[in-house]
Amino acid sequence: MQKIGRKLVEIMAKTPKGTVAITADKSRLRLRWQVESKRYTLYLGIPDNPQNRKFAQAKAISIELDINSGNFDGSLAKYREKVSTKLKAESEPKKEPSPSAILQQYTEHCKHLDPRTIQKYSALVNHLRTFESEKQELIPQKFIEYLKQFQQPRTIRDRLAILKAAWKWAIKENLVPSNIWDEINAKFIKTGTKQPPKPFSKQEIGAILEGFENHKDYCFYYNYVRFLFLTGFRTGEAVGLRWRHIADNFSHIWVGEIITNGQQKPAKNHKDRIFPCNQELGEFLSSIKPAIFSANDLIFVSPKGKPINANNFCRRAWRTILTEAGIPFRKPYNTRHTFVSHCLVAGMHPLQVAPITGHDVQVLYKNYAGNVSGKAEVPRLT
Repeated sequence: MQKIGRKLVEIMAKTPKGTVAITADKSRLRLRWQVESKRYTLYLGIPDNPQNRKFAQAKAISIELDINSGNFDGSLAKYREKVSTKLKAESEPKKEPSPSAILQQYTEHCKHLDPRTIQKYSALVNHLRTFESEKQELIPQKFIEYLKQFQQPRTIRDRLAILKAAWKWAIKENLVPSNIWDEINAKFIKTGTKQPPKPFSKQEIGAILEGFENHKDYCFYYNYVRFLFLTGFRTGEAVGLRWRHIADNFSHIWVGEIITNGQQKPAKNHKDRIFPCNQELGEFLSSIKPAIFSANDLIFVSPKGKPINANNFCRRAWRTILTEAGIPFRKPYNTRHTFVSHCLVAGMHPLQVAPITGHDVQVLYKNYAGNVSGKAEVPRLT
């Protein structure tokens, strides 16, 4: 018996009588042989791959044995038995799932992640489905161009990272042969320039605090807002703050846990820090500490006693107070930018500010060193 490659080769003249040759026609296996000057061909109807060649070899041996023993069936009916369903299923190449199906499976695989992260994945699945309904084939670069209709470059770079991770997982699961997103370099998705957020001035801070303190519906949040301005804490850090995190003498605060979307988690990047309290902050915390409390109690809660929902707070209370005070809208997170900027203007060195706010020094320089004292002037040197 002789084995032949994928390309069909005529070998009948070279093979001895009774030898069954395995050939492939358009990548489909078939057997060819000659008995008493008559040529026979048996089409197996299965792809040419190592596993199916073993099946073909077994079939060829069976035919050769019949030829040599005089039991050959010239009608070939005996040899046309169907390939088993299992063999056909294994021999046929798997159909690659659609891009949206791949990302959907990856999203389900990552269900342990933060709900907000899963929302990003699900939104990206929907974008892929829409793109698939309009296009015949997914071309990564074209999909990136498609996303530019809805998202900023910074967001697209984040989504590209998700797609690369999903296809990396899909390769391990044998769903795809390669990572089509590797050809896209995130560095070439231009992020453009972004105007830094404008910190609140001391006058604006006073107006905001006064607005909360005197508002009939939102005065409950006065302490929470004042704390944000006094510390520059991230909203999740302030929402997740408990009395056990505060030193008994109010000298410092341990920052190691956050609450976001009602779920408690470790601090950002799993990095805790110590925030030193100045006299104003220490006296403020002492004044709001209840006489009866549990060390595990949250310091700032909603009117219903639950963790503050940052999104609801921003959309309702915060926006209302800024509007009534005539202050241009900036998100509550801007209190963090405000705190850092005022620290720098007050003369604190970035190397002193970064550890207590949990920033990388370079990030602090780039994103938070806003000017709160007015227009900067270039010094006159001559």
